[in-house]
Amino acid sequence: MSVLMVEDTVDFNTLKETLQLTDGNLASHLSALEEAQYLRVEKQFVGRKPNTTYHATDLGRKAFTNHLDALEQLILDNRKVD
Repeated sequence: MSVLMVEDTVDFNTLKETLQLTDGNLASHLSALEEAQYLRVEKQFVGRKPNTTYHATDLGRKAFTNHLDALEQLILDNRKVD
């Protein structure tokens, strides 16, 4: 989701290279995000090659922002005071 927050559209191979994941591992993560409706998948052919691209949905962007807010609050709540 972090990649999709800064890029409007990302293809499978770019995600795979950026995140250094195997095809299967990336596919399972993307499938879970798609099932949660956090991303939209577009499949098309470029020439004779299949090309799959991913886009964050508004729901996905909101969920990711909420996740970051929760992590930030966790850090603030657990910061040691000297």
